[in-house]
Amino acid sequence: MLHKKANKSHILTKKASKRIRQLGKPAELSPADRKTVKKMLPYDF
Repeated sequence: MLHKKANKSHILTKKASKRIRQLGKPAELSPADRKTVKKMLPYDF
């Protein structure tokens, strides 16, 4: 499962361009959080 990264919507002036680009890419959900997130989804994968 993929998710968006936090910290890309505000105070971008002090963040490096490389960091902002990396924050725009999707990240994989950690195995520890998968079970919790699957319970929150209204449909099954």
